[in-house]
Amino acid sequence: MIHQTVSRLLCGLAAVSLVSSPIAVSAQEANAPLASGMGLDIPANVQILGKGDPNVRRPTAVVNGQIITGTDVEQRVALLVAASKGEIPPEELQRLRSQVLRNLIDETLQIQAARAQEIEISAAEVDQVYARVAAQNFGQNVEAMDAYLAKIGSSPASLKRQILGESAWQRLLRRNIAPFVNVSAEEVNEMLTRLEASRGTEEYRLGEIWLAATPETRDQVLANMDKIIEQLRQGGSFQGYARQFSESSTAAAGGDLGFVRLERLPSELAVAARAMQPGQLVGPIENSGGFSILALIDKKAILTSDARDAVLSLKQISLAFPAGITEPDARARLESFNKAVQAMKGCGDADSGAAAIGATVTSNDGIVLRSLPEQLQPLLADLQIGQTTPPFGSAQDGVSVLMLCGRDDPQDAGAPSFEDLMAQLEDDRINKRAQRYLRDLRNDAVIEYN
Repeated sequence: MIHQTVSRLLCGLAAVSLVSSPIAVSAQEANAPLASGMGLDIPANVQILGKGDPNVRRPTAVVNGQIITGTDVEQRVALLVAASKGEIPPEELQRLRSQVLRNLIDETLQIQAARAQEIEISAAEVDQVYARVAAQNFGQNVEAMDAYLAKIGSSPASLKRQILGESAWQRLLRRNIAPFVNVSAEEVNEMLTRLEASRGTEEYRLGEIWLAATPETRDQVLANMDKIIEQLRQGGSFQGYARQFSESSTAAAGGDLGFVRLERLPSELAVAARAMQPGQLVGPIENSGGFSILALIDKKAILTSDARDAVLSLKQISLAFPAGITEPDARARLESFNKAVQAMKGCGDADSGAAAIGATVTSNDGIVLRSLPEQLQPLLADLQIGQTTPPFGSAQDGVSVLMLCGRDDPQDAGAPSFEDLMAQLEDDRINKRAQRYLRDLRNDAVIEYN
């Protein structure tokens, strides 16, 4: 089974060209008087020789007859720029444009390959995924995400095209590759035995950005990797860069490999991952016909319980501050808020207590501790029912606390089921064949650059 994930998300105006005509201009028109007071050499009787259509855009590349425009590139670059917290210098932006163009070419080839197999992703399916992304980031408000995309210089159409490409490619892999991938029961049982023997050792949740390289492209790929690492270390979104740049099939999941044991990784990656700490970034690492950037998201002991797997019931009590509030006023409001929270008598009193001070309450009854920000995890792990974390926030965002209303502690972890492990092994093999499939599509493509 192939996992499909469309995760969080996250300029350019259309390049206008005039459709010129071979119509000759008469001598009388050429000698007509200039427009007065303009200082420009414009005839008084102007005759337009083409249609000024803003929807006609100069192509950047033509892939098997399908145009990729400069606007397509700029709007996709805008998604990356928005995902990066730091300023991107002009020379880096140009490199990003080149990489985004390569990604758009791959995306076009994937959509074309799917259509050649009569695989069509309906507009309704794309809109459904788009709405889900809006729900994750803008609280069900599709219009708010539309406005955000326009504000950053992208567009809903650009993001929907990316959703279309990912969906079409995953469906094509399910039809053309997945049925021909076989994992035997002996392989799965052997893996289960090794898992049991590894009980208590660590497994690693890794993110990966992988770029293919040949002897001819090696230096350029390394330079690209160095630039990506530089942007990530300046605060760029790993998921955003993985979705746009990674050539692995895990790009659609933001590069997330999930929890893996080191022996399942190529030896070069295993050596690097073993020495990493959560939050660390390393690379580029040469392996498997290319280079990888690794990010260690988390690690845990195999087949043992972890306190961070506890499922919590939480109430978030939040107080917004007025715009432009001064620092002394913010401190005074924080102190008053903190006293009011400490006076609350547990979760049953939270809603009425919050209303009395003009605060809001949001409840979540099934959040896993490890999914929360790292700074909050140890605070919540030590709380008793009805207690709260220290306040967190800022003068701009307001202040919040989390109140613990319930906790289901994890049981000793058992081995994954036979079916789950078989699905993981199948996915690994599908991903490798998908990379070869895409290379074949590139080799057979007719691509013209402008």
